[in-house]
Amino acid sequence: MWESLVRVNAVVSGVVWGPVGLALLFGTGCLLTVRTGFFQLRYFGYWMRHTIGAIFLDRNVTAHTDDEAISQFQSLCTALAATIGTGNIVGVAAAILAGGPGAVFWMWVMALLGMMTSYAENVLGICYRRRDAAGRWCGGPMYYLAEGLGGGFGRALAVLFACFCVLASFGMGNMSQINSIAGNLQAVFRVPPVATGIVLALLTGRVILGGLKRVAAVTEAIVPLMALFYLFGALTVVCVHWAAVPAAFAAIFRGAFGLQAAGGGVLGYGMARAISWGFKRGAFSNEAGLGASVLVHCAANVEEPVQQGMWGMFEVFADTMVVCTLTALVVLTSGLVDLDTGAALTGVEGTALVGQAFSTVFGAFGPQFIAVSVLLFAYSTTLGWSHYGTRAVVYLLGERAAAGYKLVFAAMVLVGAVMKLDLAWALSDTFNGLMMLPNLVGVVGLSGVVVRETQAYLKQK
Repeated sequence: MWESLVRVNAVVSGVVWGPVGLALLFGTGCLLTVRTGFFQLRYFGYWMRHTIGAIFLDRNVTAHTDDEAISQFQSLCTALAATIGTGNIVGVAAAILAGGPGAVFWMWVMALLGMMTSYAENVLGICYRRRDAAGRWCGGPMYYLAEGLGGGFGRALAVLFACFCVLASFGMGNMSQINSIAGNLQAVFRVPPVATGIVLALLTGRVILGGLKRVAAVTEAIVPLMALFYLFGALTVVCVHWAAVPAAFAAIFRGAFGLQAAGGGVLGYGMARAISWGFKRGAFSNEAGLGASVLVHCAANVEEPVQQGMWGMFEVFADTMVVCTLTALVVLTSGLVDLDTGAALTGVEGTALVGQAFSTVFGAFGPQFIAVSVLLFAYSTTLGWSHYGTRAVVYLLGERAAAGYKLVFAAMVLVGAVMKLDLAWALSDTFNGLMMLPNLVGVVGLSGVVVRETQAYLKQK
């Protein structure tokens, strides 16, 4: 039975994360970029001022509300909590090892296009959201698929998205992340996995049973802390190895176009491999196109759809262009990988490779630094995905099912800490991809709405 499941999953995953799925993801980003007049590039300074800049200049961005809505800053932190996870550490290292340094360039390309996909998702999320009986905002891909596309086709896509979202929340959003935490804490600090599971399960239950307000309050505290902690460490490593930075960037651009000495031609296998791994890991990292982050962005106390869309752009920018790029530079300037092929020179991979790269500057504290980073990154991802899964369950089964889902979600934290999850990782990757397909159909079908909202906003502002 398990072997059959593995084979079926491999086939489905090969479609959703193969040439078909990646072409759809790439094409959607291109379509939105062109139709909005390259909004993410032409108005870069504007949307940066009105997102990260507004945090320091506009009190309305961070102000807490008395109703069930959350602040724009809280929506960003909760979305980033779910987005910035182990993929920013392990995923980047895996992309370099499998696709060479050139994979980093194609991660940038995917992020550049993904900014507009995330922007469009959040514009549609605000356009089609509505209040429930308790006065809470309800929105997300389910609503713009069902109401925007309309008809039986739109409603069917909405149900499919919600089902895959629930499944992905238990896999990629829960057990996989917790398993990474438990494995790292056991390897570095000798903490038994069962102890990690019990503590995190209790903490998770306490947080998520308090609803979105409590989740947002926790992520608002964790995300800035974890980002500054990791960025400080990564920047320290890169600054110490500053002399190797030009060679690292040269390797990224050479590898992106198959120009390595052993590449065997400009358009050879090396380039195809770099594109494939860069696109896949870029999509896994920033989650643009999955539609999941809309489930929290639509709860923000904002009226203008384009305003929240710009927060979606910044989310992708921060995840890939900042955090993933720094991880890549840490690895490539450490001297631990071959700059032509990306092959590890020390025989270690994944988290261990990044930890060893940090060890070149921090010594024995390097693996400990990465273990703490994985704890913060992965646990915040779990909190963010708990809300995604909750909203999907409520859409499918009603509000009464929310408490039961949250209890099961907290219990699965303990399961994730103590079990081997090779198949769970593979399945959760597939469910992520299956979420992406109906969402992108809706985004493409409703791209005209996004264009109209964008043009109206630009004329007004």
